[in-house]
Amino acid sequence: MQATTALLTDHYELTMLQAALADSAGQRRAVFEVFARQLPDGRRYGVTAGTGRLLEAIEAFRFDDAALTHLASAGVVDEPTLNWLADYRFSGDVWGYAEGEPYFPHSPILLVESTFAEAVLLETLTLSILNFDSAVAAAASRMTVAAAGRPCIEMGSRRTHEYAAVAAARAAYIAGFGSTSNLLAGQYYGVPTRGTSAHAFTLLHDTERDAFTAQVHSLGKGTTLLVDTYDVAEAVALGVEIAGTDLGAVRLDSGDLLAQAYDVRAQLDELGATDTKIVVTSDLDEFAIAALAAAPVDGYGVGTSLVTGSGSPTAGLVYKLVAREGQDGELVAVEKKSKDKPGVGGRKHAARRYDRHGLADAETISVSGPVSGDHFRQLLIPLIREGEVVGHKSLDDVRRHHEQRRAELPRTALQMSRGLPAIPTRYEEQP
Repeated sequence: MQATTALLTDHYELTMLQAALADSAGQRRAVFEVFARQLPDGRRYGVTAGTGRLLEAIEAFRFDDAALTHLASAGVVDEPTLNWLADYRFSGDVWGYAEGEPYFPHSPILLVESTFAEAVLLETLTLSILNFDSAVAAAASRMTVAAAGRPCIEMGSRRTHEYAAVAAARAAYIAGFGSTSNLLAGQYYGVPTRGTSAHAFTLLHDTERDAFTAQVHSLGKGTTLLVDTYDVAEAVALGVEIAGTDLGAVRLDSGDLLAQAYDVRAQLDELGATDTKIVVTSDLDEFAIAALAAAPVDGYGVGTSLVTGSGSPTAGLVYKLVAREGQDGELVAVEKKSKDKPGVGGRKHAARRYDRHGLADAETISVSGPVSGDHFRQLLIPLIREGEVVGHKSLDDVRRHHEQRRAELPRTALQMSRGLPAIPTRYEEQP
């Protein structure tokens, strides 16, 4: 959504670049890996999301005249580095988990292979996109599991940055949300948009009758009426009187949603509006949705909790150098040695192992070659080859991929209670 993404980065990426170019180390081949050391506390799986946005952002990663002028005037880097940046085009390879793919601790969800100089510049941009989108998608996936097939609407635009809201709508759609209230997400990504009215519309009119009459007259009998501005039972009766038994839905946005859903369903049925649906909103998260599982609720609208990752606003992903070219021209594994932030060096290969029932039972990672075997599925796919994007997927394809792969996880993965990752991560040496 911007002309260039090159300055969506940190100052030290460019100062590292300058120093590396000056001693020629910047031209060494390097492999960077994106992974999470752990999942958010108590979560059973993560969801890879933002890959499509990242590929677009890398395509737009160019230092135009305005960017170069700013860097020069601010004294960020020297003239030789500015000249190098003027010609910057990522020419390496990127491998990654398919967007929508579940992941687990230490899953190598993205590998960037290029010179150090080219790859280091993509660190901040990569983490900015993947951390936010994956956090939202993981929350959305848990919510759609809890909804058990009932539609969920993303409604979080007013609770986050205006462009983060667009990314959140996309990520939520990947993980099973059926629509969004955000119109730019509809235009830019094709996410279906929905919405009717807020309390302000009812309060604008002299009476609730006037408000409902105006809404039904303008939007048709299939509209959704917000019925908790004043008295819920009176509003439901009024809505059916005005729209008839063909009224599309009523929305509850406050109070005891569980009790009200039962009362409203009984009232609608008594009035003959047996097909009128009940939609609930009001600060829902996956736990509130699960608590309403037995209630006669037909859909959920989720805002704040969704766009903030339901308590985990970042996926905790890191971008680490795991291999670099040695003196002999071969790749050498490198890793941090700090006790609280350990890493595993080497260019990774990853596969998911399945049991005889077709359910995943291990995340298998190798640093010595591809993981092979009849019960393994390779996880890393090409996203960029020699600088050319090859991994663009339609959003609907990504959505279907998530649904399919989530269904392959063991049943424990879908529990709302806190627990360990649904499958273990294992390192194996390949022959």
